[in-house]
Amino acid sequence: MRFLNLLFYLLFVFGFSQNYSQKEKTLLIQVSKLDSLMENNNSKILELFSDDVSFGHSNGWIQNKKDFKTDFESGKVKYQSIKQTELKEFKVKNKFANIRRIVAVKGLYKNDEFEMKLSVLEFWIRQKGIWKLWSRQSVTLKS
Repeated sequence: MRFLNLLFYLLFVFGFSQNYSQKEKTLLIQVSKLDSLMENNNSKILELFSDDVSFGHSNGWIQNKKDFKTDFESGKVKYQSIKQTELKEFKVKNKFANIRRIVAVKGLYKNDEFEMKLSVLEFWIRQKGIWKLWSRQSVTLKS
């Protein structure tokens, strides 16, 4: 239900305030779905990733899809809240897209609470008509 609320909000905000193409709207839905699945610690998140996805985390970790899956399913990191606060850049060219955004994240790392504001750069690729996350880099923003 939380995902549907986010989806309707996203469609309302972007549908009426911007003139996005259908391809762009589909990508924005995938981005919202990514945050929702991560926030709910749902393993369906793996379906959003390209097989050769790469993650660069704000703490210096570099992960591939297998590494992410292992850590995600083990509960090493449990997310409690992921909220996009700003969409800084949104560019689509052919089957590639990059998105720069600011997200506020809360959760647990090995049962230790964390809360941070991140600047995230994501590269998405359209594979067989579906947007897949190909690369993501985040850095911590100081308040």
